[in-house]
Formats: sequence, structure tokens, C-alpha cells
Amino acid sequence: MKTALITGANKSIGFETARQLVQQGYFVYLGSRDIKKGQQAVSQLQAEGLHQVEPIEMDVDDMESIKAAREVLGQKTQVLDVLINNAGIPGNFPQTASETDSSVFKQVFETNFFGVIEVTQAFMDLLRQSPEPRIVNVTSGLGSLTLHSDPSWKYYEVKPACYVSSKAALNAYTIVLAHDLRDTSFKINAVDPGYTATDFNNHSGPGTVADAAARVVKAAVLGPDGPTGQFFSDDNAPETGISPW
Repeated sequence: MKTALITGANKSIGFETARQLVQQGYFVYLGSRDIKKGQQAVSQLQAEGLHQVEPIEMDVDDMESIKAAREVLGQKTQVLDVLINNAGIPGNFPQTASETDSSVFKQVFETNFFGVIEVTQAFMDLLRQSPEPRIVNVTSGLGSLTLHSDPSWKYYEVKPACYVSSKAALNAYTIVLAHDLRDTSFKINAVDPGYTATDFNNHSGPGTVADAAARVVKAAVLGPDGPTGQFFSDDNAPETGISPW
């Protein structure tokens, strides 16, 4: 049975991603900063008859918490097939490039960028034991520098400085990580789940959590001939599914 670890998975897109992966036969370790909320999420899935899931306490902003989670997971499995870096924060609003204090940038980057790096490196040894390891970095269409430079883009005026910068950095990390591991069986991609109605945006998005999670899952279960080092976005590129960087 393949295994997956999802950060920030006790609600919204992460939770639905866990549900869909369990339904596809994966054993999912549901990462949650608050273990009680993680346990509640697991209980909900188990009530639906989905039992291949366990909570893992992990705060991606805290290296000691990440190390502790790695130790716990290592006691449960020697192989991790899928890592989904889903945890993320928008930061306080408004966010302008000229006036927002650097402390807000640092806070957002700590979760959306540095947290991803630290989690990925902490679990890399378990991923290397998988014959077909997959890493999915959940990004945003707002991380596209190309589109942010195009006045005709539908989200051109939406530029929360801290969030945009953090996701653009995450996209860059995805590219260099995929290049690092290009001669292995790793598939490493960034996925924009789309503008989805979640707590993250006060349920303002038009998309459903189910559709958003399906996009993430698609990248998580790529076969050996699947792409790596790509930026998937049905929202930004409905015809090809590949967003410009």
C-alpha cells in the first residue's frame, strides 16, 4: 500500500485531498498543527468508512515539530511515496509592496516557502525509499510572474505582495528541486488548486474543494511517464493545464 503525507490537512483542500487519496487506496498521514483538530478530521473520515488514515502533529513553522513528526512517521513506515506540501497562509491584509512591514513578508515566507523546504528535506530519506516518489507543492495562480506582468490577465489587479512573493518563490523552489532530482524516479510539481471557496479566502472563490483536491491528487498519483518540474493550473491555462511561470 502506498503512503502519503499531507501538511495542513485537517480542513479544506488538504482534508479533501486526504479523503480522495484514501479512496484511491493510499494510506494517508494527515498532518495538522493542532493534533486535536487532526484527530477530529481523521474521525470524520473513519465515520465515512475511510480507515487508512492517521493524524500526525506537525507545525511547518517549527523545525523541532517537523523533526518530531519525522521521528513519529519513521516508527510507522520506512517508505513515503507522496509528500503534499499543502499548508499555507495568506498573511494579514492589505499587503502592498511599498508599505507592508518586512515582518509580514517573513511570517508568510516562513510557512509558504521555508516550511516547504524544511518539511521536504526532513522526509527526503523516506521518499527516496519509494520506487516512484512524488512531491506536490500546492501553490497559487497568483505565483505566476508572467501573468502578473500581463495587464489582460483576469487577476492582474490582485497583487497581495507577501502572498504573491511567497508563492513565486515556492514555484522557483519546485523547479530547482525537480532539476536536482531529474535523474531519479521523483516527480515534483507545483499545483494551483484554483480559486476555491475555503476559509483561506472567506469562501469567496467560485471553485469547489472537491475539484481543487482532484487537481492536487492528479499530480500525486502521476505514473512513471508523467511530467516533473511543471506548474499545473486549470484556472490559468484551461486548455493545456500548464501555467506560465
